[in-house]
Amino acid sequence: MASPTSLLKRLLVGRPFRSDRLQHTLLPKRIALPVFASDALSSVAYAPDEILLTLSIAGASAYFYSPWVALAVVVVMLTVVASYRQNVHAYPSGGGDYEVATVNLGPKAGVGVASALMVDYVLTVAVSTSSGVANLGSVIPWVAEHKVGVAVTAVALLTAMNLRGLRESGTAFAIPTYGFMIVIIGMLLTGIVRIFVLGDDLRAPSADLLIAAEDDHLTGFAMVFLLLRTFSSGCAALTGVEAISNGVPAFKPPKSRNAATTLLLLGTVAVTMLVGIVWMSRLTHLQFVEDPGLQIVQGPAGYEQKTVTTQLGEAIFGGGVLLYVVAAATALILFLAANTAFNGFPVLGSILAQDRYLPRQLHTRGDRLAFSNGIVLLALFAIVLIVAFQAEVTRLIQLYIVGVFVSFTLSQVGMIRHWNRLLPRTRDPEQRRRMIRSRAINAFGAAMTGTVLVIVLITKFLLGAWIAIAAMAVIYVTMLAIRRHYDTVSRELTPDEDRQVLPARNHAVVLVSKVHLPTLRALAYAQATRPDTLTAVTVNVDDKDTRRIQEEWERREIPVPLTVVDSPYREITRPILDFVKSVRRSSPRDVVTVFIPEYVVGKWWEHILHNQSALRIKGRLLFEPGVMVTSVPWQLASSAAKDLDRLDRDLARGPARGPRDRTPPQ
Repeated sequence: MASPTSLLKRLLVGRPFRSDRLQHTLLPKRIALPVFASDALSSVAYAPDEILLTLSIAGASAYFYSPWVALAVVVVMLTVVASYRQNVHAYPSGGGDYEVATVNLGPKAGVGVASALMVDYVLTVAVSTSSGVANLGSVIPWVAEHKVGVAVTAVALLTAMNLRGLRESGTAFAIPTYGFMIVIIGMLLTGIVRIFVLGDDLRAPSADLLIAAEDDHLTGFAMVFLLLRTFSSGCAALTGVEAISNGVPAFKPPKSRNAATTLLLLGTVAVTMLVGIVWMSRLTHLQFVEDPGLQIVQGPAGYEQKTVTTQLGEAIFGGGVLLYVVAAATALILFLAANTAFNGFPVLGSILAQDRYLPRQLHTRGDRLAFSNGIVLLALFAIVLIVAFQAEVTRLIQLYIVGVFVSFTLSQVGMIRHWNRLLPRTRDPEQRRRMIRSRAINAFGAAMTGTVLVIVLITKFLLGAWIAIAAMAVIYVTMLAIRRHYDTVSRELTPDEDRQVLPARNHAVVLVSKVHLPTLRALAYAQATRPDTLTAVTVNVDDKDTRRIQEEWERREIPVPLTVVDSPYREITRPILDFVKSVRRSSPRDVVTVFIPEYVVGKWWEHILHNQSALRIKGRLLFEPGVMVTSVPWQLASSAAKDLDRLDRDLARGPARGPRDRTPPQ
């Protein structure tokens, strides 16, 4: 029978996929949109909140600027979408910003972009799930009281779904994502009809509250600074746009064209919903503040501030079922928005591992053809952030978008150099015009995103952005250190023509604790390797046991000399090491092969009772140059309970089977 751990894994993750199933996991546009664009689409659920609460610092009158701030964000978003459409055509391999920066600006710039993206992906999961909990808590008080636990549970569920495979999770996320789009656009259209056609006076629940400014004298530079800070908070709506350029390999052919079309759909839908929500907030006189306890003057007893989308749902639909539909759809899309990071982070980690900037374990796919190690690593980092910041969106959002605008800017600068390199080699007039147009788009995008990056750094550095910058620096240094380590190991392992590879002689040493079947098998195997010298070694810890071994050795007339090493302090490992070193010392160009008899057991608790000395000796001998360690297994009866053939069959069995081997007829 399979072990409980294996059964649990199969229950959560599913049965393993064969490698030839990889082509079947590619995504059509209708599935790719919710998979890669859910983050950018869902950001319209918290970007308006951040715009309004930041403006509330100057009082309710500052809400006048909210549509203009939203329009500025829209200009940046459309610019970024247009720029990344050039990226996916030029670099369809899936490296995204990392590949663009590495190829055109150098490896260190690429590592800088990668570190920024990794921080941004982790924050995407933390911010999206925390915002989802906040929206759900607006209508379900119990969720608001246990928001950290609910957010962590949501991350765990998302991890399990993504471990099942990209296409399977994409299909599961398609309905909620499209449902959110229909609910929000339907809510906005209903509001427009009620206001402009039916003449209803719609007012948000917070419309009549008296809002006190935190600072009544914001004029001149202070007001400009506040508007810039509001703009930088609203730019959270742009997060997730870069995920499509990183995920081009996951699209069905033609990959680049499908990715570019998905980008255009993403930009159109996200812009429509963002502008619609901010505009409807002004029409319903909605108010959303940074600190309700201080800014709301003489508010209702026990007043709990609801999110912007929930307030709009209550103003447009009333307190009926449709309000809960809006809250549920918004919360669900925010939970699923983290899926963008769960698809982008593991792919980027795999590419970085292939380039030797991250551990190689992140490069390989798991049972379900997903990058399982990257998925689990992302989940762990996000949970740490959620717990550390108590799932507070306002606190987490200050760390956000720094990384994504670093990658935006460096990527666009890299694309400018890309077109500058190709233009002199191109003679076709039509291709040159297309390249010049693309270069102009990327240049405008670089100027725009670079300006936003400066604004974000100025307005958010002391509010928490410095934490994200510090994290990027740590990841950057760590990746360079990992690359140096792999390069050093590669140089050490490169064959040298002048270096003697084959040893002059091989000296075999068999460790003896008792004269029993495992020892006799180890002696026979050592003799079969035909070493130049063969010696059996036992450590004298107890005189009586040692004499018994010597007597049994002589009685069986074993044709191998037995060497007894004294151990006055009853150690085992140190005397064996000293003996092996003495053999090496006399012949430095020779090798010493140490044969260690080991028990193979079937029960987990039997590992505690056996092989402990062998493991210690083996672990220490591995650090000795010129020493080879060979384990000689002896299977105990309990190990026979392991049905290895059945285990191999279970692991090899997948949903899609290739042609079976057939024995030809005789």
